[in-house]
Amino acid sequence: MTLKAGNKAPAFSLKNQAGETVALKDFVNKKHVLLYFYPRASTPGCTVQAQGIRDHLKAFADLDIAVIAVSPDPVDKIAKFVDKHELNFHLLADEDHAIADKYGVWGLKKFMGKEFMGLIRSTFLIDKNGKLIEQLPKFTTKNHHDVALDAFKKYLGES
Repeated sequence: MTLKAGNKAPAFSLKNQAGETVALKDFVNKKHVLLYFYPRASTPGCTVQAQGIRDHLKAFADLDIAVIAVSPDPVDKIAKFVDKHELNFHLLADEDHAIADKYGVWGLKKFMGKEFMGLIRSTFLIDKNGKLIEQLPKFTTKNHHDVALDAFKKYLGES
C-alpha cells in the first residue's frame, strides 16, 4: 500500500527508550506529529539527525508538533543512544519492523556492493487528525530538522 497525503496515518504502538508505550492515538486531536524512521542508533548519520532534532525541539514544540523517531533497535540500545546524546523526544523500538512495513519503509538496500533488507530513512508529517500531510522528499541528516520545520510551516501557512 502506498501512503498518500490525506490518508489516515497507519496506527502504531511501540515501547520508547524508557519502556513506556507510545501510540499515534496519544497525539490525535492534540498535536501534529513528525514521525521519522532511522536505520540504527549510534551510527554517525543517525546521531547527526537526532542531534539536529534535539537542538531544534523548541521550534517544533512552538508549532504544536511532537517528534517521534522509530528504528529496529531494541529498547536498551535506544536508551543508551538517548542518554549518550541527551535526546529529548520519543525514540521507539520497532524490532520486528512491523511499523516500518506499514509505512512502506522496510525494503531492499544496497551498501558497499551488498544488498540486504533494512530500514529506509524516511520522514512523515502527520496532522492533528491523524492524517498524513506528506512524506518528506530527499533530505540529508544534517538538514533534516530544517526541511521538516519548513514543510510544517508551509502546511500551517507560516512560511
